Amino acid sequence: MTFENQFLLPNGVDIAALPKISLHDHLDGALRPQTILELADAVGVEVPETDADRLGQWFLTQCDAGNLVDYLKTFDLTTAVMQTEEGLTRVAREFVQDLAADGVLYGEVRWAPEQHLARGLTLDQTVEAVQVGIEQGIDDAERAGRSIQIGQLVTAMRHADRALEIAELAVRHLGNGVVGFDIAGAEAGFPASRHRVAFDFLAQEHVPVTVHAGEADGLDSIKSALFDGRALRLGHGVRIAEDITVERSDDQGTYVSLGPTAQWVKDREIALELSPSSNLQTGAIAAWGTDLADHPFDLLYQLGFKTTVNVDNRTMSGTSLTRELSLLSDAFAYDLDDLEVFQQNAASAAFLPLEDREELAEAISAGFEDAERYRA
Repeated sequence: MTFENQFLLPNGVDIAALPKISLHDHLDGALRPQTILELADAVGVEVPETDADRLGQWFLTQCDAGNLVDYLKTFDLTTAVMQTEEGLTRVAREFVQDLAADGVLYGEVRWAPEQHLARGLTLDQTVEAVQVGIEQGIDDAERAGRSIQIGQLVTAMRHADRALEIAELAVRHLGNGVVGFDIAGAEAGFPASRHRVAFDFLAQEHVPVTVHAGEADGLDSIKSALFDGRALRLGHGVRIAEDITVERSDDQGTYVSLGPTAQWVKDREIALELSPSSNLQTGAIAAWGTDLADHPFDLLYQLGFKTTVNVDNRTMSGTSLTRELSLLSDAFAYDLDDLEVFQQNAASAAFLPLEDREELAEAISAGFEDAERYRA
């Protein structure tokens, strides 16, 4: 997957060259189509297309289903080729290479080890294989003159019953590549409260948590993520806008009132891991419309929520962080200052020690101050 210098702000600044932070980025949603073909051939997995370009288009077509359940079915293929140490390591290495090419300074890669055991690997072996690939990718980036840091978010599948086991796995590898915990999968009907024991354990072990919520389900899911899951960030969280009421809109502006959950999220600066293209594909913003301009991203941003921009799944959306920022800039007339706010929000929400987050913030500021040299 390559990213060309084709996404420009109106003043000519190349978005690809700007420093970025990626918080919501799935490993099994970020495979290069050619890699899928080669790994599938090696392990005997059938593929719907035998040409990389056509396979990439297949993902886009399949994922434009308008609901999360059908969208998630495409992961059957990507996870099928990630069942060996070699497969996991290669995918992780290329993941880091692609983030570095996208201008990412710090990224968190989330993935579910329990989905990669079909060919005999243990949970610990999967985490170790991914970490090997991450470190190889970081070395590749350094040789190419780029600096990047990557942390793993160990993810449990919310419809399964292994959350405590996966939480214990995260703790075992904390400090050795793992920086936090997540739950993902079909959201509706599977609130964070089902995994309260795991979240209690994580809190006792001082492990930061993000929870997929407010994507395929509404406020109750968000409440459970916050109060049962102790989430410091909301994976997507876009449907927090359901707790915002537009009182009136006139020539003087738009006046809104926030419900108690929205007020809580805003006041405590709980980061929203918003993923514009993905939110369109899964129907997460269906209540507001079907175009990016209908996305409540701008409403949340203007109201002072800690909005961050993410890709969710690069393969499924055929996207990059550069592209997502460009799309938002086009939809809402954002300028360089706005884009910097999103990166600073992400830096402050990263699952890193305070000193490291401050260094990231400084690096972002420096990169945006030098943005004039990135003019195409």
